[in-house]
Amino acid sequence: MIYIFDGTYAGFLTAVFESFEFKQFNITPVTAVLHSNSLFEEETQIITDEDKFLRVKSGLEKRIGKNRATDFYRAFLSEDPKIWKISFRLIVEIFRGNTSILENFGDQDVLLFHQTLRKISRERHRMKAFVRFNKTSDGMFFALIEPDFNVLPLILPFFKNRYTDQSWLIYDVKRKYGCHYDTINIHEVVLDDFDQNKMQTSSIGIALDERDELFENLWKHYFKSTNIEARKNLKLHLQHVPKRYWKYLPEKK
Repeated sequence: MIYIFDGTYAGFLTAVFESFEFKQFNITPVTAVLHSNSLFEEETQIITDEDKFLRVKSGLEKRIGKNRATDFYRAFLSEDPKIWKISFRLIVEIFRGNTSILENFGDQDVLLFHQTLRKISRERHRMKAFVRFNKTSDGMFFALIEPDFNVLPLILPFFKNRYTDQSWLIYDVKRKYGCHYDTINIHEVVLDDFDQNKMQTSSIGIALDERDELFENLWKHYFKSTNIEARKNLKLHLQHVPKRYWKYLPEKK
C-alpha cells in the first residue's frame, strides 16, 4: 500500500495514525512529487491532520522518550524515501510494543536509521560552522546555504541564541525556503525565483551595507595570514570543508 502525503513531518505521522486506524502496516510513504503511478499497488491520499499528528508524536515520546522520538524527525529531514519507509516500519514496531527496537543493531533497517542520523548530525554541525552572513543596508543579516539534507530547522536554535538581538535570514537555495528572525520570532520565508536569484547575486539585487565588503576583505586577509603553506594538507582540508560549501564562503572566493 502506498500512502501519499504532503511532504511534511505532520503529514508523515498522520500517515502512521491512518495505518493503525485501517490496520494497514506494509506501507510505503511517499510525496506526490516523488510518486510514480503503479498498476499493482493500491494508493491512499493522506490529508494532514494536526490532532492525529500530535497524538502519534505524544505516543512516541511516552514510549521511547522525547529525544529518541525526535530522532525520527531528524531522520525525516534526510528527504530519503527509503529512510521514510524504514522510519515508518520502526514507528509501527514501537507502537506494537517493541520499544527497544532502536537498540537492535542486528536489524539492517535500524543500522541504516542510525547511520542516517549520524549524517544528519554531521551536516548540522557543518552548517553551524560554514554559515556566512552579509549585512544589508537596512541592518538585516542574510546567509545562503545549500546543505545535502534539510537541516535548516535543526540549526535555527543555535543562531537564535547566538544572534538574539539581530535580525537575520538564512535561506536554503536548494529547497527554496528560509527562516527570518525579527529579534522576537522566527518566520518561514518562501521567495519566488526572481527574488531568490537577486539574493544569489546580492551585489546587484540587494543593497549591502557599505562596510560589508570591508569586513569580507578583512576576513579573507585573516584567513590568508593564518594559512601556513608549509603545513597545507588539501586532502585533510577537503574532509573538513568539502568543496560544495566553498561558493558560500568568502575566504574561498
